[in-house]
Amino acid sequence: MASHKKVRADKLKEERKDISFAKLNNCPTSPRKMRLVAGLVRGRNVMDAINILKFTNKDAARRLETLVVSAISNWEVKNTGKSIEDEDVIIKEIFVDSARMLKRLRPAPQGRAHRIRKRSNHVTVILDSIK
Repeated sequence: MASHKKVRADKLKEERKDISFAKLNNCPTSPRKMRLVAGLVRGRNVMDAINILKFTNKDAARRLETLVVSAISNWEVKNTGKSIEDEDVIIKEIFVDSARMLKRLRPAPQGRAHRIRKRSNHVTVILDSIK
């Protein structure tokens, strides 16, 4: 059984062949922290997005920057002979889903234990041209 966002991404892929995307699976950052950074670049031009991510002082920004660069290279493979600056390529969608959760135990006072949940996420970036 596929998730709602997977079905939506597959439907987008079938509708338009000129969009390109990149996915990052099992990124060891909590989804909440990644969504903060993803919100900075949603709907922006890809060159502006890379500059924003380059100068954002968060660990999630480094991972997201490499993902956007990967999506740009996927776009260039699909659109040979076109320039990314001339086509005005934007980040159409970026969404962050929660992934597996590693569960650990931390010792607590009086023989007890507290559960530590190490979260991770999946990120999907969809690029599209304005023209």
